[in-house]
Amino acid sequence: MGVVGRILDVIFGGGRNVVAETAEVFRQNSEKGAAREHDLRGATLAQFGGEFRQSNRGGFDRVMDGINRLPRPLMALGCIGLFVAAMVDPLWFAARMQGIALVPEPLWWLLGVVVSFYFGARHQAKGQQFQRDIARGLARSAQVVNAISQIENLAVESADQSTEVNPALAEWKRSQS
Repeated sequence: MGVVGRILDVIFGGGRNVVAETAEVFRQNSEKGAAREHDLRGATLAQFGGEFRQSNRGGFDRVMDGINRLPRPLMALGCIGLFVAAMVDPLWFAARMQGIALVPEPLWWLLGVVVSFYFGARHQAKGQQFQRDIARGLARSAQVVNAISQIENLAVESADQSTEVNPALAEWKRSQS
């Protein structure tokens, strides 16, 4: 039994799983691949979380942002509603439009100013917030450049290592010609 045991140890490795190690040369270890995929997804989600994280704003700011999203859709739906009303009951619609015609012109100017300032201020605030986010991203650009240079150095090192002549590969190439 000692000789057979030693022969089996030589073939299958003493305590090692040589079959599994050999199979991993041809096929990825599913468990290790799943662990790498899990780590990659976790890193990706962490990066997205960092990019899209909401700043620490209070409840009032969040409520006001929600309310600020209402006017444009409501105005669009209101215009569609006017078209529907004009088609359903043209006389009713004409009477309402005659009432609007009686609104004095300075009041229309005032409405235009209020709407312009509202949307202009919102546009400016969101634009400034976007610029702050861009500045934060640019501040991290040095880290990104450093990481890219490290990756390029790894590629150069691996290319240097692969310049060694592989005798088995050279013999195979000679046998193919």
